Amino acid sequence: MASPAYATDKSKTNAPDPEQRLKKIYDQVSRKTGMPWQEVAAIDKYERALSRAHRKTRPLREGAAVGVFISEARWAGELNPDPQDDQPVSIRFFGGVGRDGSGDGIADRGSDVDLLYTVASRVKEHGSGPDDFAIGLWEYYHNTRSVQRILQFVKILEAFGRQDLTRHAFPLPIGSNYSYRSTWGDSRGWGGYRIHEGTDIFAGYGVPVRSTTYGIVELKGWNRYGGWRIGIRDLDNLYHYYAHLQGFEKNLKPGDVVQPGQVIGWVGSSGYGRPGTSGKFPPHLHYGVYRDRGLVEWAFDPYPMLRKWEREERKALRVTR
Repeated sequence: MASPAYATDKSKTNAPDPEQRLKKIYDQVSRKTGMPWQEVAAIDKYERALSRAHRKTRPLREGAAVGVFISEARWAGELNPDPQDDQPVSIRFFGGVGRDGSGDGIADRGSDVDLLYTVASRVKEHGSGPDDFAIGLWEYYHNTRSVQRILQFVKILEAFGRQDLTRHAFPLPIGSNYSYRSTWGDSRGWGGYRIHEGTDIFAGYGVPVRSTTYGIVELKGWNRYGGWRIGIRDLDNLYHYYAHLQGFEKNLKPGDVVQPGQVIGWVGSSGYGRPGTSGKFPPHLHYGVYRDRGLVEWAFDPYPMLRKWEREERKALRVTR
């Protein structure tokens, strides 16, 4: 008879892999809608980011594989006397959006496949031409930022050919000489009183700055506060901000897709003035992260993530050696 410990380990081994489960859902919805799986996955990742940013108004059920949230009223129809209606015919009659994606004849708001299929099929209603996907996204979300984000996600997914892009890297090479601490909320005086929204990583001029994530270059250029800076959007809809650079990797441009550890620039001391201003403070990388809430973005402390990524990368390096 197996011991309880052995039985527990075995059950964990046999548990379905979350990424494989997601891939099966994406493929199933893709086949039924005729939409490329990258577009299906991009919609889900955007929905998940919104649900994460609005946990109270977009609660996901426990164990949900996809991030899609649709309210009862929208699913069943505003005038439907049964807010939990799962019959496709009556849902359509009352103007609800709920659809049956699994083929079991039920439009189940508790089904991952039905939820994702409902959004994808609504977007797909506007056609299969080059611009129809964007038009369908606009008609569903009525938000230009939503359209932009999902199109960015599609480009990232197409570049790497898979959806499990979760690896991260520390923004400076682990073997380089650097130091940092939590500087979140510290006061800043130049340009008017403001608080520090990020972590400063001090290092020498010219130390490579690397992308921490899989993402797409959203912005590159000069900012009077941050100097030469780059902004990268990832699949969690987080905006990664790298500032005070000495310079950029010359071939990098907005719209390019990057991966963790890829060099994007070099540590410098640019900023606090007109383009080209440098040397007003010691060389360092200012690293900030912002979450998109759909209409606005807000910053949060990246220090815990930096510590986690640093530990993980050091551990990986020890293993490879």
